[in-house]
Formats: sequence, C-alpha cells, structure tokens
Amino acid sequence: MTYQPRLKTKYREEIVQKLNEHFQYKSIMQVPKLTKISVSQGVGQATSDKKLVDNAVAEMTLITGQQAVKTKAKKSIANFKLREGMPIGARVTLRDVNMYEFLDRLITVALPRVRDFRGINDKGFDGRGNYTLGITEQIVFPEIDLDKIPRISGLQITFVTTANTDAEALELLKLLGLPFKNQNNQN
Repeated sequence: MTYQPRLKTKYREEIVQKLNEHFQYKSIMQVPKLTKISVSQGVGQATSDKKLVDNAVAEMTLITGQQAVKTKAKKSIANFKLREGMPIGARVTLRDVNMYEFLDRLITVALPRVRDFRGINDKGFDGRGNYTLGITEQIVFPEIDLDKIPRISGLQITFVTTANTDAEALELLKLLGLPFKNQNNQN
C-alpha cells in the first residue's frame, strides 16, 4: 500500500459524508474538494537586490517541500524602477500528496506559532469557492532557520476548491481543520 496523507484519508472517510449531508448533493461527485494550494511571495526590493528573489525561492522550496519558481514582472513601471521580465517574486503550486502534507503542517504547526493568533479571517473568499490567506511572517514555519534569513517577509496561500459557492468552500476548509475566527457563523 502506498502512503496516504492523514488529511486525504480524513477527507475521503469523514468529510465527504458530512458535506453530502449538509448540502444534500444529488451525486457524490458534486461534493467539493481541494484541488490545489498556491503559495506565492512578492519581493518588492528585488528591483535593487537580485539575491532577494533567490532567497525567496530557496525559503519557499524549504517551506513547501517542492521546488519554487521565480515570477517575472508583466509590465514595466518607471516609478518603481521595474522592467518587464524582471524577477519580482516566487511561487509554487502544490497538488495531491504535497498539498495535503503542506496543509497538515500549516494547520498543526505554523498557524499556532503566529503571534496573537485567534483564528483566520473568513473574509478571504473570492465568490467562486477559493480562499486566500495572508501570512505576515515566513518564520512561523519551523523549516525556516531564523539565523539564515536576511529579512522577514510575508506570503499568500490560496486554496483552490471545486466548490460552487463560498459557503460550501468555507464548510470544506473548516472540516479540513482550518481554524476560522467565526466558527459558528455562516456567510
């Protein structure tokens, strides 16, 4: 038998039934699922220091366990000394096993390490069942060595689901274990 992440097993055995009972789907295939997690980080000072993007790629590769890629500017903006094609950030898209492993580490290890943590905001939905969460410090991940980072920076984590509405996506993410502030309120 091949390795199955804990959250993937939990999704199949518990969450599908709970979502099906809650939303009364006609088919089991209508139950929303998490398709990918996209992690990105913009590096504003990259226009003056090229090493910052390389550091961001290395940190994101450590955090996610998957090789990150550089993102490049789509437009030139003179006020920011930005030229089209310059590297200005890093991103990585996680799917299947890596996605569930990252989500498990995020919920059990990283989020509880955030200073004054009282839950994540449930206002980050886009209307199509996707949720974006911003983390202000990458040092909440235990993989990051405090002595080796040049500066503290934030990152954005986007959860892409097959849910049609934000309410379905919110319920899915709650059942997966994301600690929302307003656990008892619905959108």
